[in-house]
Formats: sequence, structure tokens, C-alpha cells
Amino acid sequence: MTMTGHMFLGMLLSAANALDNSQKLINNMNVFPVPDGDTGINMTLTMRTMKKMEDFESLSDCAKKAADVALRSARGNSGAILSLFFRGMAKSFRGLDEATAAEIAVAFRTGYNEAYKAVMNPTAGTILTVMQKCAEKAEEFTAGGEISVEDLFEKLVEVAEIALAKTPEQLPKLKEAHVVDAGGYGFVTILKGMLAALQKNPVVLLNEGTSQSGAADFSEFDGEEITFAYCTECIVEKDEAHRGEGVAEEFHAFLGEIGDSVVFLDDEEIIKFHVHTDHPGAVMEKAIEYGSLATVKIENMKMQHSEKVVEQDRKDRPDPSVERVAAPTKKYGFVSVCLGDGIADAFMDIGVDRVIRGGQTMNPSTQDIMDAVNLTPAEYVFVLPNNKNIYMVAEQAAKLVRDKKVVVIPTRSVPQGITAMIAFNPDASVEENEQQMKDSLANVVSMSITHAVRSTTVQGEKITDGQMLGLVDGSIDCVANSAEECLERLAEKMKDASYVMVFLGEDVPEDAQERVEEIIRKKAPMCELSVMVGGQPLYPYVISVE
Repeated sequence: MTMTGHMFLGMLLSAANALDNSQKLINNMNVFPVPDGDTGINMTLTMRTMKKMEDFESLSDCAKKAADVALRSARGNSGAILSLFFRGMAKSFRGLDEATAAEIAVAFRTGYNEAYKAVMNPTAGTILTVMQKCAEKAEEFTAGGEISVEDLFEKLVEVAEIALAKTPEQLPKLKEAHVVDAGGYGFVTILKGMLAALQKNPVVLLNEGTSQSGAADFSEFDGEEITFAYCTECIVEKDEAHRGEGVAEEFHAFLGEIGDSVVFLDDEEIIKFHVHTDHPGAVMEKAIEYGSLATVKIENMKMQHSEKVVEQDRKDRPDPSVERVAAPTKKYGFVSVCLGDGIADAFMDIGVDRVIRGGQTMNPSTQDIMDAVNLTPAEYVFVLPNNKNIYMVAEQAAKLVRDKKVVVIPTRSVPQGITAMIAFNPDASVEENEQQMKDSLANVVSMSITHAVRSTTVQGEKITDGQMLGLVDGSIDCVANSAEECLERLAEKMKDASYVMVFLGEDVPEDAQERVEEIIRKKAPMCELSVMVGGQPLYPYVISVE
């Protein structure tokens, strides 16, 4: 038996459903207990868009289209690694109408190699380890003669499960938390989903959701209880890049995050949607990424009037008339990823052209970053991911952008992103600026405070769900029962600081500013201190210390 393109697509769809059904379980395997773009979500969103794939002629064509979809929708490190694995498989399948088990084994090796070389510091005990064992064993299984595709996948599932079970022995933090690697578990889930399809029992998606397949009757929402201020309706005429059904699932998910009462139609040439939200400007900003706005209606339900407006609540909102690839009007441009209006304003004030709303809990996709780069009117575009889980996706986006030269600065936090921008010299060359911006990252300490989203043990310390965590450069430094207590402990590390900047989160009351200043000045009386509203979710305090 060989594997055709239609069989491969069926295997991918079954795998995507298996991931979707298991995403919460995979999320809960994450050892680090901070609110983040979790592994299960990122892997699911990376594969979910494969469900609308159609119109391919061969295995080669199917694999290439699947890889392209995965690469553009990849989120987080786990999603980037997964998309690169499928990209490697597509390269191996190039020119094939169908594949034997031996050819699939070669594709597994090529997929693993493609993913491995993209990771800066590969670590044993992760998804890469599981992929590697599968690649090695696949070649062994097919070296001795004929084996069916189904038998090969049965054996690979066994190999993957054994490799996954050994990950706690390779990564002490997994053993301490009594879990296996989340990314590795996701990969095993994918293999099981693919095998299920081969066995004529593909995985079915549970809890399909509320996606609408027909035209929406927006009038049914007139009498709802008002939770959000603005009733927002729009028809988007898709551009060429987004023609086809089901290409806007990311937008659909975004609407669910930013509001409620979502009705969404993703047709061949248009998107029609309805949402109740407090941020219609952000909705419009996202909508025009898919094409031009044909009709817009925004009603302030709390004021009970229906004047047609388009709220310009963000000065960085793109103009609908701007082409998707902006012609260069200057040499240098900048794209930054962050959450919170105040933090976005801070980046804009120091020269960033476009801000991508994302970060912890909301990792942007490869396509998100590509779109922002393309809309930046510069020859060279510097990208500041500001999160370790977004860096790999930014790197992949940089490779896919054709019309601009992209430089990704490996910023792992908002403070690092701001420091890198300040280090930029408009009179220096691209290479000089890249080096200066990278060198500047060593001059700043990134601190933040958030809450634990799960109970776990880290470095011998038990952490209970809901406790406050003080982080220093991404590592847990202290655990307390209040954000203020965490801040007091972190302030101990600011004694020698010359400059401290604090961004207050969206749930921090305005009158907390004086107390924050009091705590920090008591420990670092000589520092220059700036406290401002950042508006970031989930992190009451984000702190830059130089």
C-alpha cells in the first residue's frame, strides 16, 4: 500500500482533530506555570487551517500546500517546529504522486532535519527528541524490505510513546513536575491521529464550536443584555491572498477573544461578521488584514444610537487604502509585538511603525508578522518579537517576506524591545545596528509579576494555582500571595539600578502608582523612575531595570 495525496490529507485532518481534542491536556503539561501561549493551543492553531485545503493533484502538491498553510499559521516555538517538520516532509515528497513506506521514512528524516536546524539551542527531552527517534526508527523499519504504510505508522506510534516516556529522564524540570514534554506529547497525538485515519477510523472533532455556515441574521441580537459597548458589523471583500473558504479562522478566534455574540461567515470572496466588543478599532485593524472594508456599522449600544462610525482608537491603525505591501519611503522601519495600549504607545513613541497585538497567551502567527512587515514602508524592517515563544515564528516570517529585507532582533521581553529601539542609530548601517541592538540586550534586566495558572513544583519550590510569581529575565525569582509582596522582593534587586520603568497592567488601579513608586524608591533611591499605564493583561507589573 502506498500513501496518496488524498490519504495524506485525511491523515492530517485526523491529526488536527486529535490535537484539537487534546489541547487542554497538552497545555496542562507545560511545566512553567505562567499564563502563556500554551503548547496545545499553538500546535492546534498551526494545524487547524489544514482543514480547508482543497484542489491538489498529487501527494507532492498536497504536502506542499499543507506545509505552506502550517508555516504561515505557525504559532509559538512548538508550532514553528511542527510546521518545519511538515515543510521537510513536503521537500522529500516533491514530484511524487504517492509514497511508499520507505519514501515516508525518508520524509520523516528530512522533516526532523528541517526542524532541528532551525532551533538555536536544541535540547534533549523535547519534541525534537521524539521526532528524531521516529526518523531513526522509520529508516530501520523500512531498510529490511517491504512494510505497509499502516504498519510503519503503528510502529512509529510505539517508538514515539517510548521516546516521550523518557523525556522526564532527559529534562529534570519535567521529572520534578511529574509530566512528559508537552510538545512531544502533541507530536505523539498527531501520529496517533494519522494512524487512526489509515485504519479507517479518523479522529472526529469534539465540541465543534459555534462557527456558522450560512448567512447571519444580525437582527436576532437586538434585544440582548449589553456586556460590551459596541455592536460591530462588517463585510470584508477579500484580497487575492485570502480568497477561498475557511482562510480566516484566526480572525474568527480573535473576535471570540475580544468580545462576544460572534456570528461569522467566511465565504469564497467575503467575510461577514458581527461581534459585541469594547474595541471596534482593533476589530477593524484586524479585518483589513484580509482585504478591503465594503461595509462597516458600529453602534454604541449603551448610548442607544446607531450612527455609522469607524472608531479611530489607535493611531497605528492601518489605512484601508494602503496596499498590502507598502512601498519603501525610508530606509529603516520597525515592527514590535506587545500587549497593552500603554506599551504599544511607548513603542510607537520611540519609532516603531507597526505594533502586532500579541505576546503572552496570544502568540501571533507567521502570517501576522509577515503582514505587519509588508505594511511597513521601509526597505529594511527590524522585528522585535519581545517573547522567547515568538522568536522562531518571527524568524520564519523573515524568510518568507520577499519584498523587504527583515532583521529579527532576539528580544525576549518588552523591556528588551524598548532597550533595543533606544540603541538604534539611524546613521549606522544595517549590520552595525543589528549588532548594537543585540548588544544592548545585556544592559537591561526584565522583571514582571503574574499569577500561577497551575499548581506545580519548580526547582524544589511548590507553587499553588493563583499565587503571585515574581520573574527575573523569565525565571521565577519569588512566590508570594500578593503582587505587592512580589514587587517588594523584586525591588531588592534594583538597588544598583540607574533607570527603572514600570508598566502597570490593565487590572491595576490608577491609585497604585504612588505605592509602586514608594516601594521602588525605598530600595533604589538614586534611580530615575518612570511609572506608566501599560494596560497589559495578566501581568500587573512589567518592569525594565537598567
